[in-house]
Formats: sequence, structure tokens, C-alpha cells
Amino acid sequence: MPIRLLPRHIPRPNRFHPTVILLAALAVFALLLSRTADAAIRLPHLFSNHMVLQRNMPIHLWGWADPSETITVHFRNQSRSTAADDLGRWSLYLSPEAAGGPDTLSITGSSSSQSPLQLTDVLVGDLWLASGQSNMEFEMYKSATATADLAAASLPNLRLFVVPKLAAESAQPDCNCTGWSVSDPKSAHDFSAVAWYFAREISAKEHVPVGVIDATWGGTVAESWTRLTALGENASLAPIFAEYGQMTDREATAQLLDRQQEQQRAAARAAGKPEPQFPWHPVLNSWAPSMLWNGMIAPLTPFSIRGVIWYQGESNSALARAPHYATLFQTLIQDWRAQWAEGNFPFLFVQIANFKSTPAEDWATIRQAQLDALSLRNTGMAVTIDIGNPDNVHPTDKLTVGRRLALAARHISYGEAVEDSGPIFRQATTEGHSLRLWFDHAQGLHTEHGGLTSFEIAGDDGIFHPAEASIDGETILVQSPQVAAPRTARYGWANSPDCHLYNAAGLPASPFTTQH
Repeated sequence: MPIRLLPRHIPRPNRFHPTVILLAALAVFALLLSRTADAAIRLPHLFSNHMVLQRNMPIHLWGWADPSETITVHFRNQSRSTAADDLGRWSLYLSPEAAGGPDTLSITGSSSSQSPLQLTDVLVGDLWLASGQSNMEFEMYKSATATADLAAASLPNLRLFVVPKLAAESAQPDCNCTGWSVSDPKSAHDFSAVAWYFAREISAKEHVPVGVIDATWGGTVAESWTRLTALGENASLAPIFAEYGQMTDREATAQLLDRQQEQQRAAARAAGKPEPQFPWHPVLNSWAPSMLWNGMIAPLTPFSIRGVIWYQGESNSALARAPHYATLFQTLIQDWRAQWAEGNFPFLFVQIANFKSTPAEDWATIRQAQLDALSLRNTGMAVTIDIGNPDNVHPTDKLTVGRRLALAARHISYGEAVEDSGPIFRQATTEGHSLRLWFDHAQGLHTEHGGLTSFEIAGDDGIFHPAEASIDGETILVQSPQVAAPRTARYGWANSPDCHLYNAAGLPASPFTTQH
């Protein structure tokens, strides 16, 4: 028969004992404090002093407060009110406003316990999002012309916002950042150089305030910036998940290697010797599908923007990843537009530059995928095949990159009659033993520096041979004694090709292949 222990008698405490009364009072006081804290109106970190609101579009404001709290927003001559829902969320829209400022944006609640929130020095202008990997993250102070440009970086109409790096498993409602800054030598110092040069150019040409959001993470892949549902809905992108699975399988080995390398660095420091250098490898969660979308882009989507500038692709160049980039990149563009729900806003991107890399990477395929993305409406591409550094994946001429992106924005977004692209391959026609290559944006077709190089042709066997090329008006004739009946051609088809073909505007031709 099992032995059962009788419960020990515990006397019930006197409900009026002083200790009980004190504890109850403290609990009530804590509850009141928490309710008071909850009642405070909160805004996303995107809203701060010195911010820029997108002109000529409904102005969306949102945040958190006590459930049922009435929120009233005052801006310029507008006033709107709404009530927080049962979870304390609130959202409202103001009518579009013209460019200008500075102004004050005031937010009050129905609770008398909180003073109105006052956001000062608020401008209305154009807001651009800059995103991608290390060449977009590349800080101003590292750029080739940083000394002169940073000294002149005090521009009151140029505002800067940095999204902290965060990889998250679900879409975040906010980003924990410090708010907006006015451009000056200090705030511009560590800001994206490409984004800063782009914004400076747009502000100067369009004569409006410009805000730019820097949401970048070096050494990351496009799938980490793409919403998980968008990836999962396309069966052709399934290999992306397999690639990441293989990375996680190797993670234990990578962690062990990290510990060993840190021990070697520590030993070198202790011995007063230079620290050993090891090959770079990615932070695992920063490569996980959708993790950077969740942590760094999703919090921005309720905020109206003019468009996006993007510089990424190098990390997708591995032989196993490159073939999927064309579909992946267009999926990213289309889904970002869908999540902002502003229609086909301008999406302007940089075609990756020339870099020797290794045979384990295929930069030419990435460039072709980026070229193919121009089939989407309101896209523009800044070609950089002529300004890279074959020995450094991070070329320092970011001024030219920013200016070429700004040309695309001026044409696509602002409707200016400016040439914004170098020659873009259109079609090939057969002429005897030659191919004639036709281009758009080909007025004033010419070569500079190294001459007409990097053309190849192939016959039915698909084997490419170097081609003799000559300019004929706005076309190029290519031929080779080794190819009697040419069928396909390509230009600049290498990791680091030697390309010198330009149009009259001095903009370089994009590498391409006629076979894809």
C-alpha cells in the first residue's frame, strides 16, 4: 500500500497584516506605473526631429498608446484624430504636402498625463531608401574624394537615417535607431558614400529637401533581403533554401574555426606581433532567407518613399547561387513594391563592378541578371564596369556611382530629359560571317582608353572565341576567322573584363550576352 504524505497545515495569512498591506500597495503602484507607461504615446524611431516626410503623397503616421486613447496630430494647417485599438496601436493619414519646411509636427493624446510630442525641424521633400551589401554600406570617409566632400558636408536640406543591423525571424514593427541627423561632417562620416553622393546630387538638381535611409549590411545575399513568403511562392527559388541548409550544416565547423582563429589573434597580440589575417566568412543569420527583410526593411514599409537605390550582388556570385539571381532579384523588386503599396516606385540599382574574384564565382551572370531586371517598369541601372578595382572588391570611386544613380533618378523619377544610361544591347542580326549588334542609348558610340575589346562570338557549337569588333554608326560588327557562321555574341563576359565602350554622354556600355 503506497504511503501518502498528509499536507502540512499552513496557516492563512492575515489579510490585514501590515506586510500584506504594503505588498498589495506596491503591486497596485507598480500596476499604475505600468499603465502610465503604456499610456504614453510612442512613435516608431523613423519619426524624430530633423526627419523628412515624402512630398505630394499621403503622410502616414502611426504608433502605440493606451487602448482607446485618442491621438491628434497637427502639422502645418492640418489636424487629424484617431483612437488606439484594443492592442494600443494607432494609425492615421494626413493629406499630401508640398516640399518645404522646416515645420513642427505635434502629437497629443486624450490623457492629460502626457505633454504633447513635438517633432521639430521637420522637412517635406523626397525620401529615398538605400540598401544592399558592402559597396552600398561603404562609408563616406573611405571614398576617394572624402577629404574635400566631408569638409563641405554641412547641407541643411540633406537628412540622414541609419537602420541598425538586425537579423530577425519575424517582421519587426520598429527599428531601434537614434533618429534623423542633418548632414554635416560628423553625421556623413560613417554614412553610405553612394547614398550620400546620390542624395546630394538630387537635392542640388531638384532643389528640394532629400532624406535618405541607409539600411545596409556588408557581405549579405539578396535572399536575406527578400520576404519569406515571396521566396516560398516561387518554386524555382527552392535551391536557395537548400544552400542555406548546407550553410547551417557547416556552422559547427565554422564556430570551431572562429575560436581557433581568435586564439591565434590573441596569441599574436600577447607576443606583440601583427595579428594573422583569415579569409572572411559570413555571419550565418545575416544570410538566412528573409532575416534582413524582417529586421531592417519591414519596419520601413509603412513610411512613404520616393524610391529605392540598391547595390548588391557580389555575395550571390558563387557558382551555385548565380543562376538563380535573375529570378531572385526581380522577385525582390516586385515584392518590395507590393509591400509599400505605392505602385511601381523607382528601383535604381548598381551593376556590380569589375573584380578578379575567383573561378568559384560568376560575376558575369550576376551582371546579366541585373541587366535583365531593366525589363521591369521604372527600373534604372548604373553601370560600373569601368570604375572598379580588379584587385579590390570595394572600389573607392563612389562619387561616380552616386552620380550615375542620380542620372537614372532624374530621368525615371523626375522626368528630366537627360541621358541616364550607357549603350544597352537590343538585338543581333547576321551579316555573312559577321554579327551586327544593335543598341539602345548608342548615340555617339565610341571607345576610350583601351579600345574596342572584350567581344566574343560563337557558332552552333557554343564555343566562344575573341572577336574583331568595329563601330559602324550606332552598331558594332563582330567577326572571327575561327567562327564561319556566328550565332551568338557576348561582351565583357568575365569577372573582371576590360571594357571601354561608351556613348556620347560618357556612360559605359553594359556587359551582355545574346545567349540566354
